[in-house]
Formats: sequence, structure tokens, C-alpha cells
Amino acid sequence: MSVQTLYSAATGMTSLETKLDVIANNLANVETVAFKRDRANFEDLFYRVEKFPGAQDSAGEYSPLGIQVGLGSRPSSTQSDFIQGAFKETKRELDVTIVGSGFFQVMDPNGDTYYTRAGNFSKNANGNIVMGAANLGRLLQPPITIPEDATKVVISDEGLVSVQQPNNQQLAQIGQFELAQFVNPQGLLKLGENLYAETDASGTPTLGNPGQDGVGTLRQGFLEASNVSPVQELIDLITTQRAFELNSKAVQVGDEMMQIVSNLRRY
Repeated sequence: MSVQTLYSAATGMTSLETKLDVIANNLANVETVAFKRDRANFEDLFYRVEKFPGAQDSAGEYSPLGIQVGLGSRPSSTQSDFIQGAFKETKRELDVTIVGSGFFQVMDPNGDTYYTRAGNFSKNANGNIVMGAANLGRLLQPPITIPEDATKVVISDEGLVSVQQPNNQQLAQIGQFELAQFVNPQGLLKLGENLYAETDASGTPTLGNPGQDGVGTLRQGFLEASNVSPVQELIDLITTQRAFELNSKAVQVGDEMMQIVSNLRRY
């Protein structure tokens, strides 16, 4: 008996382990601002062809089918689902969500530009708008500096940033949000910390003001929630566990059948 059963089922278990890792990461980020869930995709492996479809028989007729035995499966990719997450109202002046497509641009201290959907911004000691993280103060691009004496910050749907200052009833414009779009956002490289990096697969970014040329608009005082559905992830978790058990059962059955064959005696 061939041991191919063991190897094929083992590839299935390895693939399902990858899917389980993806599901676990989705569930871990249920409360992560603007997180986009991932989906694991799989593909079948090579086939052992014992008889090709369309082979001719002794009468010269072509067979409608062949004999092809698959050798298992493997992960082919993980895809991010960029569907819009729900809106959470925070009423913070520097909490901004993107309604539609687009990414905020931020600059790392080493000069690299990254992209994010997380709009939980803050300001540093110099008044610059930065990502709200405790690790690094990545500057929003293009830079926007809030005056020290600003008593109110207003961000319009089109990304115009204005402030109100003492003894002045008029709002003074101090900057403009700019968003980046990609031909293939699923090709972006995930870096963690709610950041994405440009790759050859994503293409170069197209920059534009919110609300123009298909770019999404902004909404102040709101954050985009994770688009992970806990119910769907739990369903996927259960089906993945059952599929893993079935593959492990195939390994067990294959091993038992090989034991039977090895114990045969001639009389």
C-alpha cells in the first residue's frame, strides 16, 4: 500500500494550521482600530496521473475520464478584506476616520513613508499631528502643526484643518489632510502597528484630497472599528477544527491499513 495517504493528509493538516493562525490573528484584533481581517486561500498540489483523460482504447475510442490522484494541498495566499469597518464615535478632536477608500500617510523617524487607516491621532511636544502610539511619534504627511494657543480644532469632511484661537471668532486654516490610494491595496505589506508599506504588487500611491477623484472623505470625532466579525470567525474556527480532525483521521486510517498489510502471512 502507498504511503501517499499519510503525506496528503499531512499537507491538509499543515494548511489548516495556517488557516487557524489567520483566524486567531483576526480574533486577536477584534478591537484594533481600522484592522482589516485576513482570509487564507489554498490550492491543490500536483496530481499523480495514472491514466490521462482522452486515452484511446483498443477500439480507437477516446476515454471520457482519466485516473488522477491528488497529492494534497498548500496555502496559496492570504487576502485582506478592505471592506469599511463600523464607525465608533469618540468626540475627540484628533480622532478621524476615512469614509470610503484611502490611507493616511505617516513618516517614520528614519524618513520612510508608511500608510494607515487608523486615525487615532495625537500631537507631540511641537504641536505636530502624529499617530497615537507609545512607540514612535510618526508624523502625519503632509505635516500639520497645531498652534499652542489653539482652543479648538476643526477637521472638515474634505480634510481642511482649522483652529480657533483666543480673541478671534474666525477659524484659521492651518493645513490639509491628504490621502493615498493604491491600485491593489491587497498587495500592501503589513508591518504591524496599524501600518502598511508600498510594494511592487500594490503599485505606487495616488495622492489626493479627501472627497476628490474617488478618494474617501473624513469624519472628525469618529474612529473606524475592526471589520472582523467574531461570529463568522468562530464559525470558521469550528469548521477548521473539524477539517483538521478529518485529516488526522485519514492519517490514522492509512497507518492502520498499512499495519494490516504488513501483518499478512502466506500459508
